[in-house]
Amino acid sequence: MSTGLNLEKVPMDEMDGRILRTIQKHPELAVAELAERVGLSHTPCWRRLKRLQASGVIERNAVILNPKRLGLEAVVFASIRLKQHDEETLDAFETAIRNLPQIVECFSMSGDSDYQLRIVVANIEAYHDFLKKIVLHLPGVASVNSHFALNTVKLTTDLPI
Repeated sequence: MSTGLNLEKVPMDEMDGRILRTIQKHPELAVAELAERVGLSHTPCWRRLKRLQASGVIERNAVILNPKRLGLEAVVFASIRLKQHDEETLDAFETAIRNLPQIVECFSMSGDSDYQLRIVVANIEAYHDFLKKIVLHLPGVASVNSHFALNTVKLTTDLPI
């Protein structure tokens, strides 16, 4: 996905790293509490947060929901192969993917498949319907190879910083 953003590495010091590690674990912290935990006063901490947001290091804040508590029991990894690889087909496929809430992750891949999707649905039957009615009709799809997660061993949004 080309965003048009400047994706150069942002220079950071150890304090920036401390702030980022802390807010990854505790995004609910108010700036005053974050500042106390990392050893800064409120204003310098707030300025650093604003700089990290403005530079794109912090993209957004998110709430992590428990899918099983919401009745979303099935996690499916679908490897997608396209019929052709022209820019129009790739763009149409990627645009369609972005509009499907069941697809929570999509990666353009090297190797045997063109895309890897992580799909979250209520159950296998719901995936079967989604596959037949939606996925197989996405622009350019030639084949889909589906794998069902049996258990979640590790799932994190924390980056190794």
